[in-house]
Amino acid sequence: MTFTSKKASHSIMLISLLSLASLAWSCAYANSGTTSNSGNADKKLAMNSRQISAAPLVSIPTQDAFFASIRAHCGKAYEGKVVIDNQPSPAFDARLVMHVRRCNDAQLQIPFHVGNNASRTWILTKTGSGMNLKHDHRHADGSHDAVTMYGGHTLDAGYDQIQSFPVDEYSKQMFAQEGLAQSLTNIWQMYIYEDVFTYRLVREGREFRVDFDLTQPITPPAAPWGYED
Repeated sequence: MTFTSKKASHSIMLISLLSLASLAWSCAYANSGTTSNSGNADKKLAMNSRQISAAPLVSIPTQDAFFASIRAHCGKAYEGKVVIDNQPSPAFDARLVMHVRRCNDAQLQIPFHVGNNASRTWILTKTGSGMNLKHDHRHADGSHDAVTMYGGHTLDAGYDQIQSFPVDEYSKQMFAQEGLAQSLTNIWQMYIYEDVFTYRLVREGREFRVDFDLTQPITPPAAPWGYED
């Protein structure tokens, strides 16, 4: 073999090696791109599968049962009567009606009508730490009374049929400001049984209780003051 032919053979081998190296690099780059694209796709899939939702409304079984028992009467109205009042007031001599008017998973709105006076609405709300009872008091024009949104919050589990609401701090501050010192120790209670719903207020020297007959629904009244039908 001549020197020229050896040189040509070496050149051919070098070109072949360079071609193989180039091919290997191309494959590696292509695989790298495939892996990267696959990784991006996996990330997108993971992002699309994530659940987006509001924080859960948490509660405990006794309060869930109590809430559900009242909610079962949503849209219905019932007549009641004062069964205990150790400081009788003519303000409650009129016809007494409760109306389970608006309901959702977190709140119940229950107007309490006293004759033609539609100033009172009880508002029961699940808070995640228990249940809250508020009294929304309005004037006939819908404006808020100076003494309004008072109430209390549960401090314990209560029972399926009974919940107690000791006066909260907002209410204490408002009562003190409005000269209602006697109300600083208020405890409100609500009972719900198959045939009766009870609203009760107790404090030292004071007890007021109204029972509503759940066996005899009546025609619901118009919206309370400050609300719309």
